[in-house]
Amino acid sequence: MPPLRPAGTRAIAGAMTTQDIQRGDVLLRGAGRFERKVGIFSRLVAPGFAKVLDHIDRGLATGSLRATLPDGSERMLGGRAEGFDCEVTLHDWRALLRLATNGSIGWYQAWEAGEWSSPDPVPLFALFMANAATLGGTARAKGPMRLAARVAHWFNRNTKDGAARNIRAHYDLGNDFYAAWLDETMTYSSALWGVMGEPNEYQQMTSELSYGQLGKIAAIQQRLQPRDGQKLLEIGCGWGGASAIIAGQGVDIDAISLSPEQLAWAKEALPEDLAGAVRFLERDYRDVDGQYDGIFSVEMVEALGREYWPSYMDCIARNLKPGGRAAIQYISIRDDLFDAYAASADFIQAYIFPGGLLIRTSEFRALAQERGLEWRDRTDFGQHYAETLCIWREAFDAAAAEGALPDGFDDQFVRLWRYYLMYCEGGFRGGGIDVHQVTLVKPESYKGE
Repeated sequence: MPPLRPAGTRAIAGAMTTQDIQRGDVLLRGAGRFERKVGIFSRLVAPGFAKVLDHIDRGLATGSLRATLPDGSERMLGGRAEGFDCEVTLHDWRALLRLATNGSIGWYQAWEAGEWSSPDPVPLFALFMANAATLGGTARAKGPMRLAARVAHWFNRNTKDGAARNIRAHYDLGNDFYAAWLDETMTYSSALWGVMGEPNEYQQMTSELSYGQLGKIAAIQQRLQPRDGQKLLEIGCGWGGASAIIAGQGVDIDAISLSPEQLAWAKEALPEDLAGAVRFLERDYRDVDGQYDGIFSVEMVEALGREYWPSYMDCIARNLKPGGRAAIQYISIRDDLFDAYAASADFIQAYIFPGGLLIRTSEFRALAQERGLEWRDRTDFGQHYAETLCIWREAFDAAAAEGALPDGFDDQFVRLWRYYLMYCEGGFRGGGIDVHQVTLVKPESYKGE
């Protein structure tokens, strides 16, 4: 049975998150170094924006975009083949200037400034992702803007101090904040439906999303094949739901995180009969030194940045016993899009997950194999993530409308979070990003360095 939200959580979370600054301000202020001003110049060069629209039109191999321009005229872009169809109203030419020079960061800033709107931005984001290869650099930062974004992103790299700071900026927004829109398992990663049979077999489930989250954990457990008395490691345990469920199979687990708020929740929510089975530890993965029968990690590696992928694989190879299995869930971007993506920084890196970078599967797999780890049974389920994000957004919007979000988050932050959920959903629906589970096996004959 999944751990339920602990009694008295709101009081605990409130005490832990009382701050002198506006809640969420760390993310908003941290993104300030990515902001670039546009002014009256954009109005003077408005005729040149037709070229930007021409580039977008040529780059839309599938789908269509009906654009209403600031002068009231309309233009249809794409429409050559079936795909995502969407509508955008440009209220100010500056929106295109921001897009053309600062990519997805500028496009968000234009949205926040009221320079464009859409009845549904999700298919717009999906359209751009589905056509990312043919659009080329149309929606990516260029020239000095790209250099500035790379420098700003460099300041967020995940040294040990930087990793702790980046994780807390996102995850220590408050347990009460996440509890307002996540499901009862407090799981902040993609659900996976269709793993566990019919929902009515699990009477404890109260929502479709919770059912899918248990399915995801069941799939991780199937990969680990845990046996009574074994010892496991979870890297990046979140609010502890996966460790609590898997520990119920008779194993002991060390579960690590860099978020004090998540760890406090996890300890409070852990059922009493598992109190000796799970140890929740505030620890960097690079500092783990032990021997485990199995390791699991769900959507943690994307937070590291490319330069730390090798140390992550080192952690698994070092701590996994010969014959042991590691179950990894990770988010990737298509191999052919990775170089252009990694050359700059995007909206997510600037505003949501400082220091993060999506995985290039071929490179990630090579790192595993170089360390003697066998790569087995990869499963791809990106559209499940799109559905997960849609459900999260609906719950978030309902919480905001009902005044159920905790105090301290201003309207700008609420808009930012809604935009983030829509942006990610569109990315998965467009197919350029995906989520996977894979099993890494350390052979019985393993001979490490």
